[in-house]
Amino acid sequence: MKALLLTHGSRGDVQPFAALAAALTGAGHEVVLAVPASSAAVAEPFCTRVLPLDDGTNKLVGDEAAWEAVERNFRGLRGKRLGLRLLRQNRVAMRGVFGDLAALGRVLAEDDDIDVVVHQVNVPGHAIAELLGVPAVPVCLQPFWVPTPSFADPLFPYRLPAALNEASYRSTRTFVRALTGNAARFRRNGLGLPRRRFAHDPLRRPDGTPAPVLQAFSRHVLPPWARYPEFVHTPGFFFLRSRLPWTPPAGLAAFLAAGEPPVYLGFGSMVGSDPDRTGQIAAAALRAAGVRAVVALGRGGIRPDGLGRDAYCLTQAPHDWLFPRTAAVVHHGGAGTTGAALAAGRPQVVCPFMFDQPFFGRRLSALGVAPRPQPLRELTATGLAHAITHALTGTAPARAKELGELIRAEDGTGHAVKVLEALT
Repeated sequence: MKALLLTHGSRGDVQPFAALAAALTGAGHEVVLAVPASSAAVAEPFCTRVLPLDDGTNKLVGDEAAWEAVERNFRGLRGKRLGLRLLRQNRVAMRGVFGDLAALGRVLAEDDDIDVVVHQVNVPGHAIAELLGVPAVPVCLQPFWVPTPSFADPLFPYRLPAALNEASYRSTRTFVRALTGNAARFRRNGLGLPRRRFAHDPLRRPDGTPAPVLQAFSRHVLPPWARYPEFVHTPGFFFLRSRLPWTPPAGLAAFLAAGEPPVYLGFGSMVGSDPDRTGQIAAAALRAAGVRAVVALGRGGIRPDGLGRDAYCLTQAPHDWLFPRTAAVVHHGGAGTTGAALAAGRPQVVCPFMFDQPFFGRRLSALGVAPRPQPLRELTATGLAHAITHALTGTAPARAKELGELIRAEDGTGHAVKVLEALT
């Protein structure tokens, strides 16, 4: 089998696809993986060929106004104005991505023998699969793409009666179309495909029947009453495991050996509108909680000033190596970091910025492995310090250990490979 994998976004969007590529190549299949150019190095060791795409919206990571719009949740007059500005910026930024995807589709239609297209659900891989005449399998990294009557769309801002749960998921699709631009133009001008019914629904095949869907997260983080149709598979997180042992910097190894396990604090690719304020709050909270910390600066979402000698700063480190060596994990609530912290069996504190992160924060709190979320826009040193203390004491550590055993027992990518093999 030769699989084309398509994804776009931050490292958290690329890493699960690199994990799936590793599982497919390990099973003897050939993999072509298209990712943002800035993340190509993450994917290269795990697949046959990497195709770099325009970085698109990744170029906006340092835009403070864009982060402020998100933090305000587009509320108020200023929030709405900033939101409209963000929508325009996103559409412009995505033009290069759609151009690269169209060129890729046309080349593969002439010169390649792809058997299946596996794509992040918000990347129009189903249109490329239609051009190639092969099955498409969307991958959902968050639980707000596939409608379920069990709970409302986690991004929907209002409470709803249960009868409207499934309908609420239309809002996410509308929002994504507004962010990414004209998908009809991509089909028509980029790929030369005709208009048809269900053309813009990645969860349907061209004939209107359901497409198989992979949800790359664990069923254990969902409400226990969550139910999905048979064509939806939720096998577990897609964990990327390095083929070579990671050697920590000498300073990090010495810091870990010098005392009790530290707290990890990092917000991944999230930057926010005021990294200086975030760094000051983090420093004060760590002092108030009386804990040592490994602080991941990421893309600059946390300024290191004032952290002191009880904190070791780094840009990033493999979560599967670092998290088991910590006492608790303080993070933004992204799906990948959430899964890694769960697999490590560590209690967590979630400081959500946007999108799926508040949902994961609420679920971890409901599961007993974290205190209530501490949203970035409401974050205080006192609140964060209390949350860290809560995570380190009481029942949270024991509950995290129990849940970690369940998460580690899953084989997300292994199950996904079997689903794909059954299609070809």
